[in-house]
Amino acid sequence: MFVHALLRRAALCSVAILMAGPAAASECQEDARMAEAFRQAGARGAFVLLDGRTGGLACHDAARAARGFLPASTYKIPNALIALETGVASGGDFALNWDDKRDPRQSWWPPAWAQSHTLATAMSNSVVWFYQELARRIGARRMQDYVDRFRYGNRNISGGIDQFWLSGELRISALEQVDFLRRFYGGQLDASGRSVQVVKDAIVLEASEAYRLSGKTGWARLGEDDPNQVGWFVGYLERGQEVYFFALNMDMRKPEDGAARLALARQILRQRGLMP
Repeated sequence: MFVHALLRRAALCSVAILMAGPAAASECQEDARMAEAFRQAGARGAFVLLDGRTGGLACHDAARAARGFLPASTYKIPNALIALETGVASGGDFALNWDDKRDPRQSWWPPAWAQSHTLATAMSNSVVWFYQELARRIGARRMQDYVDRFRYGNRNISGGIDQFWLSGELRISALEQVDFLRRFYGGQLDASGRSVQVVKDAIVLEASEAYRLSGKTGWARLGEDDPNQVGWFVGYLERGQEVYFFALNMDMRKPEDGAARLALARQILRQRGLMP
């Protein structure tokens, strides 16, 4: 019942969301509370928060918010949508068996990756091999077509069909992330409502009577000592007829930094009275 109620509320506020457009760094209002949250966390990064009704844009480090980074596993959102639209995947319960010869287990893999998954469980567990296989089945031509349609980042998928979002040339900024999420949520992408809803369901992280938080993390692992490693947490928060889109990226150095992405984003959302 709660999910259906949120969907009805989402329909009511979709007109306001559709009115908002892509923003430039110059339109991003620096927020002292966000800066303090980053300072307390000892983190270096950017945060963008877009009010879906008013179009108000608040941020920390507007210059970095406009800078493109590898999307890493945040690309699972468009990847899943493209797989559904092309018929590569049939729905959230579409399953693939793990092939340890095709995708041998790496030392850094979480235990949950070394097994078969559905599109939905591979999203919630951020299973890289699953979405790499989807990309191979989609193929470069169709993938490029949809990346162009979605106006996703710099639209450059060179670097390998199963690597371009992990170590290739695709780049997206925090500002572009919130714009993509706004269009995804508001039905402004060239994709069916059913496909969008399947992906929306797959990225729900937590829900209560007061709010629903949806999103996806990502970590561009470019090598043990590479200074360009970046961690992402992007998504949106629904509160009745209000929807807030956000994107956080921060420098990453070690696995323990992973939990800091969600903790920092939640702290910023709580500071603004959006979450308990």
